[in-house]
Amino acid sequence: MELNKVVVYRITHLENISHILQYGITHKNSQNKNTDYKNIGDLSLIETRSKKIVRVDNGDYNSKNVLSSIKLGDYIPFYFGVRMPMLYVAQHGGNFVERATSPSDIIYLACSLSKIVSLNIDFFFSDGHATDLLTSFYDKTKINELVDIVDWEAVKSLYWGGSENLDIKRKKQAEFLVAIDLSPDIIIGFGCYNEKAKNKLISFGISEDKIKVIPQAYY
Repeated sequence: MELNKVVVYRITHLENISHILQYGITHKNSQNKNTDYKNIGDLSLIETRSKKIVRVDNGDYNSKNVLSSIKLGDYIPFYFGVRMPMLYVAQHGGNFVERATSPSDIIYLACSLSKIVSLNIDFFFSDGHATDLLTSFYDKTKINELVDIVDWEAVKSLYWGGSENLDIKRKKQAEFLVAIDLSPDIIIGFGCYNEKAKNKLISFGISEDKIKVIPQAYY
């Protein structure tokens, strides 16, 4: 895979799309944040991320020379693939999800990684789940190595449950972390569950050619 072909994904509730089309993908602390934001995630994990400090070691996990440390909650997270474990919990409930969300109300925002990188903003990426102790974090000096660092087989894996697949589950949830708001033009496509959701996106003014119905990307 080539870096300029990498797409990163973020899922959100359908009710957040109007705000995103106007202001882009905004940070929770942004002056343009959505005050009516509809959450679909695990509240306990969101709280953990708001306080969690991780070290950036550029893959040298055993090194005592930490390049820097970042707080996860200071960044907007993206995944490198679809059908993540977080989506399963969002759809079916459990953990500390407020309520299960219908797949037709969950929208994928597909963004060009190369476009984000070209903005010359602060970003980091990981090789696994952000709160897992086995995960390493990398800074922008390693961006040209990203396609070799991310385990694409794990990212695309359909099966990640069970104790025998714990590391697949960890690697599947590798993240790309962005420090600031991203404008709407960073979004190159919208993924949805069915025609009903597609028609709703079209009603928001989104061009039909930017919408893809992908039920296989849901549980």
